[in-house]
Amino acid sequence: MEDRILLAHGSGGKLSHDLIAKSFVSTLGNPILNKLDDSAVFKLSGNGWLAFTTDSYTVTPIFFPGGDIGKLAICGTVNDLAMSGAVPLYLSLSFIIEEGLLIADLEKIVNSVHQAAAESGVEIVAGDTKVVDQGSADKLFVNTSGVGIVPPGVDISGANAKPGDKVIVSGTVGDHGIAIVSQREGLKFHVPIHSDCAPLNRLVAEMLETSANLHCLRDSSRGGLATPLP
Repeated sequence: MEDRILLAHGSGGKLSHDLIAKSFVSTLGNPILNKLDDSAVFKLSGNGWLAFTTDSYTVTPIFFPGGDIGKLAICGTVNDLAMSGAVPLYLSLSFIIEEGLLIADLEKIVNSVHQAAAESGVEIVAGDTKVVDQGSADKLFVNTSGVGIVPPGVDISGANAKPGDKVIVSGTVGDHGIAIVSQREGLKFHVPIHSDCAPLNRLVAEMLETSANLHCLRDSSRGGLATPLP
């Protein structure tokens, strides 16, 4: 029986890592890609360093307590750039829209994108829109790419992690996942649960101003805290 892709391959856990290593890195690998950081960092023709990242966003439901798929896409891309110490500057934004999506919902998401971009200090400078048959997508898929400039002297990468490092978590763990699952499954809690989805680039900038010993950052997502820990 031939191996097939499972939903678990997109969980961000061991199966995801195995799939990336076997099906992608083994064929496409190079010194930049092999680091598997949140964004690629490479030198320009001059003396500057550029950070580049891309990501795709699927979430059910597309609206959840504390955000929506639009805010999630902008914050996720900004944060991937920030995890390399970069100053995020420009983003692309592509929508794959399922036929039947309410235009009012699309406009809400676009407004959310605008607000998140303004909060992050980035500009949306390119994009694309595709519409697919009903049933071919889960209402809306979003793809983003982003570029930023890495300041001189900043060297942040998962490759820099070493035994004995102190791990600092910027907030409570699991808020985003619980907010989405509770909305999807109709779960009720005695306390309000909201996603902690937010741009972290200004926080990272403050951290870099405070300490020159910052050498590894990760934006935890589907795999939780355990996945980005080396």
